[in-house]
Amino acid sequence: MAAVPSQAAGMPLGQLRFEDYQYDTLQWLERHRVFQTQNRSAELSWNAPQQWRPQGKPRRGILLIHGLGDSPWSFHDVGARLAEQGFLARSILLPGHGTQPADLLETSLEDWRRVVAEQVAILQREVGQVYLGGFSTGANLALEYAYAHPEIAGLLLFSPAFKSDSLYDWLTPWISWIRPWVLGSNSERPMQNAVRYLTVPTNGFAQFYRSSRVARRELQQRSYDKPVFMVVVRHDSVLDTAYLMESFQTRFTHPASRLVWYGEPPVAAAADDPRVLVRSDALPERRISQFSHMGLLFSPENPLYGQDGSLRICWNGQDEAATAACERGAPVWFSDWGYREDGKVHARLTYNPYFDWQTQVMAEVLEQGATPVRMIQATKAP
Repeated sequence: MAAVPSQAAGMPLGQLRFEDYQYDTLQWLERHRVFQTQNRSAELSWNAPQQWRPQGKPRRGILLIHGLGDSPWSFHDVGARLAEQGFLARSILLPGHGTQPADLLETSLEDWRRVVAEQVAILQREVGQVYLGGFSTGANLALEYAYAHPEIAGLLLFSPAFKSDSLYDWLTPWISWIRPWVLGSNSERPMQNAVRYLTVPTNGFAQFYRSSRVARRELQQRSYDKPVFMVVVRHDSVLDTAYLMESFQTRFTHPASRLVWYGEPPVAAAADDPRVLVRSDALPERRISQFSHMGLLFSPENPLYGQDGSLRICWNGQDEAATAACERGAPVWFSDWGYREDGKVHARLTYNPYFDWQTQVMAEVLEQGATPVRMIQATKAP
């Protein structure tokens, strides 16, 4: 069956096999991507849908959904670890992504829902049990689909964007046609790097807001009783993390569910909740001032975003002098967007020092979701 173009920048959708979807998307990216490096083949691979197969015939699968402005590279490390645990893991590319930020000008939440629904259906034909995983806006899409489809076995939610910390996000659907770019497409802010957008048009934020509103509505109406593995950074620069803590404790009711929380908890009660696992996000021995929204997904060994990775994000909410020093290769500290401290230059923290421990907790949640529940004895973090 021939692929049917999406209304979002012409991305081909409608395939009946993942391999066809992957191939069609790769060909489409080659024609439409604004490349950021000389290594075009690598960029194509990083931004195209990916698949990680376990040894033997898989019985369980998981579909992984990236966030606003991101790409399938978000799950480069998580997907590989899931395959080691016996999952057929797949990542998708949301319409409007992987090419250039302007392709989000006409993209809609419905476009994103379509590719999720198509790829879940394909995965369900191949394995007996399907989970969903999502990062940021992708977590909203995963949650919405899981609420509507009780056959989904559980969720992995990384920095879930259920609620923004902005008081004005509700305005974005109303102003997107008046002001297409919040900062302007010709601003000094860089537009994109090899694996993600660094600038997003207003319509992208509007569709994120729509997805978050749906997620909050679902959470308000009823609890979710399947296993959930959730990871949150206390000092997240874009999310209302107190709301995320409350949502986990009151709405995600399965005994095997776990919330990994980096940073001090917002309420004392969290310390007494055995399902909440807290680790410090201030690691001066690693020159880390605080964890970031995006960093929790990546291993320290990640070739682009790891401790010695080749892709440093210097545009981090600092003044021009600090940004320039970072770009020249000066010694830096690491943080989330917007953190400042006298005498220190901060780049974005793009990896998670606790990644191996986090992966083990994730594996235990997934395993107990399929077996009689016992209390997880969390491995001591490094």
